[in-house]
Amino acid sequence: MILEISVSGFHMKSKKDKEKSNNQVQPFKNGMNFNVDPKRSALMSKIKGKNTKPEIALRKALWALGVRYRLNYKKLPGCPDIVIHKYKLAIFVDGEFWHGYNWEEKRPKIKTNREYWIPKIEKNMQRDKETNDSLQLLGYKVIRFWDFEVNNNLPSCINLVVNHLNKV
Repeated sequence: MILEISVSGFHMKSKKDKEKSNNQVQPFKNGMNFNVDPKRSALMSKIKGKNTKPEIALRKALWALGVRYRLNYKKLPGCPDIVIHKYKLAIFVDGEFWHGYNWEEKRPKIKTNREYWIPKIEKNMQRDKETNDSLQLLGYKVIRFWDFEVNNNLPSCINLVVNHLNKV
């Protein structure tokens, strides 16, 4: 069994689920050209991959408790948002849209540019699973928070991390 930890609960995955997740998502076709209007392009360029508000809130709270960490550590698979080497803990703060939160429900709701977004998000989800597996093979515990969990319930997120640190 694989255990994914999240503030909203533990998610157990069976072998059957794992076999499903091993199915490769098809790569993008080289000839895929999308016409994007300048307004959309300007909006998309403002979306950050590092130092998001939920990530900063989580880091500040951990720092205030005396937890020291590395940011966006490139020497580990997936470049975790926060790494606590002493406890072999990797923490990610994932955006709902980009990492496929509640994907089975949200997938049909994507109306524009489906040929691009659906494979892109599914590829992100697949890469997240591969990253989790790689980090676990290296002996790291992986905790993934959804950005809304950090925004809406920061104390629970902090408690989850601190409880893990106290167990080790």
